[in-house]
Parts: sequence; structure tokens; C-alpha cells
Amino acid sequence: MRYFLTLAREENISRAAEALYITQPTLSRQLAELEEELGVKLFERGKRRITLTEDGILLRRRAEEMAELEEKMEREFRSRGENLAGVVSIGAAETCAFDLIAAAVDGFRKKYPEVAFEIYSETADRTKERIDGGMLDLGLLIEPGDIEKYDFLRLGITDRCGVVMRADAPLAQKEYVTVDDLAGLPVVTNTRAEVRSFYRRQMGEAYDRLNVVASCNLVGNASYFAARGLAYAFTVEGSVSQYGGEKLCFRPFCPEIRQETYLVWKKYQPASRAVKAFIEHVTMLLPYKEA
Repeated sequence: MRYFLTLAREENISRAAEALYITQPTLSRQLAELEEELGVKLFERGKRRITLTEDGILLRRRAEEMAELEEKMEREFRSRGENLAGVVSIGAAETCAFDLIAAAVDGFRKKYPEVAFEIYSETADRTKERIDGGMLDLGLLIEPGDIEKYDFLRLGITDRCGVVMRADAPLAQKEYVTVDDLAGLPVVTNTRAEVRSFYRRQMGEAYDRLNVVASCNLVGNASYFAARGLAYAFTVEGSVSQYGGEKLCFRPFCPEIRQETYLVWKKYQPASRAVKAFIEHVTMLLPYKEA
């Protein structure tokens, strides 16, 4: 896998062999054996450049996950000394609840300075996939979503739903926005089917009549449609602080729609001492304690 990833990065057999301190024939033979073992072609071999096939792209993703998991495992075992140390990795949605996580990280590091944190801004599906694969310790998720297969803390923090738009858009003059206000106007919704179903339950049949011009999995890209005055983008209020600026503004829905937030981790999997201690630390900061 290390040979494969090196060649995928270098895209040249001689440079990859040089980086690995092996001969070109050795590298070529190892990769040919890998292709034979998997029964697929991994590379397209050109005169000056080697590129990945579709199967090669899939293997690169899996190989990178394997390498990341191996590195994480090594860090966990190296940190099993007397002092609490190690790395806590968190996949986080764009939500106001991350303010609690940031405060928790700050307080925790003052107590345990040898613990480092890796934060990944990701979609809920990608966060859950990486938790399931062991690449992430924790996930900050917004409902809706299947969290029953995880251990979780309900954070007691809800995020208001609404639309982000240009500050000079006609609806920006309103304090709240209704689904009827959006009738006939271009809107950008969320790519996830779970989120669309959530809005449909909240808004009723009027949601199905919206003029949806695009869907995005993160509001960062959706905000470009809003900034150009091309559409009104569905989002939660907590994400607007990252993409707002003077050009954009947020208006909540009326009737009010809110989404709950959760900190989740994998069931039936032993967590590192640092992860366990951090979960306990977050619990002490919650507006209320889980029963």
C-alpha cells in the first residue's frame, strides 16, 4: 500500500522508486503483483506520466484510510503513559453547537496540554463513515440522522433553520421568512435526502413546489449562489457566521424550525483515555446532564 500510494502521488515510476529508496524494477514488480492479486488494472501507463484508473482511485481512498488508521493506532499506543496524552479527532458539522466544542477543547487542553485535537469540517454522512471506519473518534452532528447506532450526548443546543441571502435581497427586509414567501423564487437546498425529508415534514406540501435550482451538501458552496443574488440557500444559523460577511444575511423560518445537535461516537469500541476524558469534560459543560 505504501508503494502504491507513493506512485499515485508522484505519477512517475522513477520518482516514486527514488522516494522509496528502491529500484524501478522492484517497484514495477510489486505493483504488478498487487494488480494481479486484486484482479484489476490500477494504473494507466503513459510515456511521461502514470495515472490512476477508476479502480485505482478507489484503492487510493481505501489505502489512505488504512494509513490514517495505522497512524492513529500508533499514536494511541504511544500515548498510554502516566500523563494523559494523544490526539482526539472530531468530525464537525457547521453549527452553532461547535462553540461548545471549541470551549471544551480550550478548557480540556489547559488541564491536559499533551492532548491535541484534529477537527474536520465534514458532512454528516462522511463523518459517520469515518467514525465507522475508526478514522474519527467523535462526530458533531445535526439532526436528522441515524444516531441510534452510536453512543451519543444530546447537547441541548438547537440551531435555527432559515435561508441565507444577499443583504439587499427583497426578503432581507423581513424579520422571518415563510415557505410561501419563497414560492416561485430560486432556492438551494441540501443534497442529503434525510434533510430534505426533514424540511418536507416541517413545511408540508409547499416544500415540494419550491423552485429548487441546485442542492449542496455544505452551505459554503450554497452561499455563492446567495452572494450573486441567484438563489436563497437553506441553512442553519450557526453556519452563517463562517460565510456571512456584509454581503449576506440570514433570516429564520416562520413557523420556527430548529435542529438538535449531538456528539456521537462508535458503540462497543474501546476509546482512548483522552477521548473518554474529553467526553466526560463535554458532559460537565452541557446545559443539562444526560440521565
